[in-house]
Amino acid sequence: MTPNLPKTTGRRRTTRVLAASLALSATTIGVAGCDSAAAGTLEGSRLTLPVAGGTAVVDTASLAVSAHTEDGQQMVLSAPADGGLGAPGPVTRTADGARWSYPAKGLKVTASSERGRLRINMRADRDGSVSWPVTGTDRAASAVQLPRGEGLDIPVRDRFWNRSAEKGGLAGGSVDVGGELALPLWGYSMGRGTGGSGDGAGVSYLTPTDIGTSLRFASTGGRLRATAAHAFDAGEGTRDYDVSFSLTDGNPVAPAADYRSYLAQHGQLGSLRKKIRKNPANAKLLGAFHAYVWGDARTASGVEKLKQLGVDRMWLGYDSGPGPMNAQAVRAAKKAGYLVGPYDTFANGQDPKSADSPASAWPRRVYPDFCVRKADGTPETGFGNRGCYLSSRAFEKAEPTKHYLADRTRTMVANGADSYFLDVDATGELFRDHGKGHQMTKAGDRAMRLARMQRLAKNLVLGSESSQAWANKVLAFNHGSGTPVADGLWKLERDKKTWGGYFPEKAPGAFFKPVQLPAEVATAMYDPKYRVPLYETALHGSLVNAERWELSYEKLPAQKTTRALLAMLYNTPLNYVLDGPTITKNGPELAALQKYFSPLHRAAGTEQLTSFRWLTGDRTVQRTVFGNGKLTVTANFGTKAQGGLPGGCIDAKLSGDRQPRRLCPAQLNR
Repeated sequence: MTPNLPKTTGRRRTTRVLAASLALSATTIGVAGCDSAAAGTLEGSRLTLPVAGGTAVVDTASLAVSAHTEDGQQMVLSAPADGGLGAPGPVTRTADGARWSYPAKGLKVTASSERGRLRINMRADRDGSVSWPVTGTDRAASAVQLPRGEGLDIPVRDRFWNRSAEKGGLAGGSVDVGGELALPLWGYSMGRGTGGSGDGAGVSYLTPTDIGTSLRFASTGGRLRATAAHAFDAGEGTRDYDVSFSLTDGNPVAPAADYRSYLAQHGQLGSLRKKIRKNPANAKLLGAFHAYVWGDARTASGVEKLKQLGVDRMWLGYDSGPGPMNAQAVRAAKKAGYLVGPYDTFANGQDPKSADSPASAWPRRVYPDFCVRKADGTPETGFGNRGCYLSSRAFEKAEPTKHYLADRTRTMVANGADSYFLDVDATGELFRDHGKGHQMTKAGDRAMRLARMQRLAKNLVLGSESSQAWANKVLAFNHGSGTPVADGLWKLERDKKTWGGYFPEKAPGAFFKPVQLPAEVATAMYDPKYRVPLYETALHGSLVNAERWELSYEKLPAQKTTRALLAMLYNTPLNYVLDGPTITKNGPELAALQKYFSPLHRAAGTEQLTSFRWLTGDRTVQRTVFGNGKLTVTANFGTKAQGGLPGGCIDAKLSGDRQPRRLCPAQLNR
């Protein structure tokens, strides 16, 4: 059974995702009807189940999965489980599918048709692992979608990405789905046309049980394949493994559209509109660029300089070192319509007598008593190999009587700050804690972090670093998930001579020194032909997403035009670091970019990204649509004019505009 949905992408009607899941209300109602449809058929080891857009066939002997689409296409969704599963037990029919077991692996399996998806769940009675699904084996597979940061769409035969992971590619490497991907999913397109217009077919793989799940890549015959692996571990609480398959129309953002639909169906999709209603200060994020301020930029006069340049919205953050923004500067920022917030972290602890940051100094015996402990009892080393990571469960247990976190927050916002940046709390870097009295699993760590972020979000405009989707309901903004970080970036940042260190104090080189990225890092992170807005498709309108805070707009001069075009195309803010001299030097350019961005983001920042496509075969011209036509943005990343749009320029058109609004970023600093 499939819903009757409006066409949102492609040249023909399709009942498969992207078209289905971009129409959330229709999807939630229409696809749910598939639960009451016939539970498929079982012939020998072939279990056939209905899914939106066709049928899925599961081989209960091997867990190979294939599909037949309504328009006659056949696809391999997974090869048999890698390494085998042993002989299956008897298959028992259920109301919506079937269940069986693999005794040799200690696995009980259920397969069902759920809201238009094929859902397969495994439950283990012992510790072990499984390598499945095995994806990208269909000969028609043309591209793989990977939510590294904002998102990538990688042609499976692309030479760069088929290189080894050590050389900047993917082959031979693996990613922790729960720790390194911004969204717990990946996808493949099958035989898609060059326009990415959804005129082909594809599949989305969603793994809600992301903790304990990894995705490894191999180059087989010059083609990228991805195999998931899940570790069943009672101590880690990962004895369950869930994978949902959806048939898509092949559009590169279809897997993220399917995930947005999934989040909405399960009550896990946040709304920036609702966050604004609960705390009106959140509205000041709309139209705002983001900047960490230093030196004179932290003063009331520095704020006034920005205002005089015509900057009508900003989020201003400052670190926890000496000389934070004082009450006068905060009042000036609020008067200007800006948000102001400190950087803080609850995750790091050091000896207060020698702590290198006030954020790492805690009262009494928080350090070392709250340190996360490994199985051997040693502490989990903290930031910069100093001190330790602190246990979120230890804090939660102590908070009702000791108020460590409440007292810290109260002190940090005593200057009147109305925002807060809580480092690492929403990232995938979770810990299993063996510390006596505060033992926890990674899932428990996630739950404790969510609880404290929820408290902060009641009265403050809350943000965190590289936020994963599980935190989207509590956060208003996110610094980091806009950046598809390549491993080579971390190596570069550790080279303080090249990257810059933390001095001088009022303008640290790590933030202010311009850097040239190595070619392979620049390609992996910023080549626009690989970039797609997976994160925005899933979460735009829930929170505001930006790039990592150490990657300010001026930090990477060679990527400035590309980054500006990407920000406008995705309707996401640019981020900066500012001191007095940079406001004087770069302020006019910042003001011009923000003036262009502000009305677009005010109109569409709370809207869903409803369409993405390439308009040229080389992917240099790209288009997004927000709110089913409220905002349409076209970017030309090439050097030649296309359709009247010059290379390096962008056109944006709000509904009601007679003419598009044009921006050519490179012309602003000439």
